[in-house]
Amino acid sequence: MKRWLAGWTALLACSAVFAFFSDSVRVDQLPKEARHTLQLIDAGGPFPYTRDGITFQNREKRLPMQPKGYYREYTVPTPGEATRGARRIVAGGQPPVVLYYTADHYRTFKKINR
Repeated sequence: MKRWLAGWTALLACSAVFAFFSDSVRVDQLPKEARHTLQLIDAGGPFPYTRDGITFQNREKRLPMQPKGYYREYTVPTPGEATRGARRIVAGGQPPVVLYYTADHYRTFKKINR
């Protein structure tokens, strides 16, 4: 019984994480502002926002668990928005080995396929 419960618990946990970034997106499907942000990430900057490149904490555990400091966040400007807006790219690794796009301020993620 314990093994059965442990198996179901692991399956549900994986399903919950998978649901947050089960979709993926190709670079050419991203908004042009996100494609520009990717170019800046690849070049190492300069970035237009002082908070670009700060550590993304992954507090809600919506991305795969990694050591602290693994993920960095970058602003994707939103036309007409006076603030940084809700769109971000989260990069994992230095240099980045995995990239995620969120249009809703970290509620959901799409893995960027290059």
